[in-house]
Amino acid sequence: MSAGLLLAAGSGSRLGTPKALVEFHGERLVDRGVRALHDGGCRPVVVVLGAASVRVRGAVTVHNPHWDSGMGSSLRAGLDAIPATAGHVVIALVDQPFVGPRAVRRLVDAAAEGASVAVATYGGARRNPVLIAREHFEEVARLATGDAGARPFLRAHPELVVAVPCDDVADPADIDTPADLSALRARPDPAT
Repeated sequence: MSAGLLLAAGSGSRLGTPKALVEFHGERLVDRGVRALHDGGCRPVVVVLGAASVRVRGAVTVHNPHWDSGMGSSLRAGLDAIPATAGHVVIALVDQPFVGPRAVRRLVDAAAEGASVAVATYGGARRNPVLIAREHFEEVARLATGDAGARPFLRAHPELVVAVPCDDVADPADIDTPADLSALRARPDPAT
């Protein structure tokens, strides 16, 4: 079984509001991320929060009191909350609204086919989401410091990484600024 982990703890300093709270195509980004993980086959879905306290339906929420130290602390908090029954976790970011359930499903399917680490790729470049098997959680957590999430682990173990092309079902564009938000709101949604 693959759990889902949505990292949504940041304050959105360049955006002017926590990204989890941002409305996008009729729903908050946090709800959209939970839906993508759930509909992609992840059970349960864990959301790491920090700057904003948010009620999230259909997910287990974890508060990261150290959210302002960077993504690494949120990833560690989230991995600690994944139940022992989950053999893998799909890690997604709240600010990528065009990464939907079809991309998540491809990673879950890669795990079912034996991958212990799988990464969505776009144009051949590794992006998000990322799938990690439980056997690697400890090392991923140890290497996740500051604003580094799973990337140091992935760089240290290229032999483990299964690339999962997602160009045709998702877009990794993220929302960092008000201009990014406006631009993505104006685009058709490949994640639906």
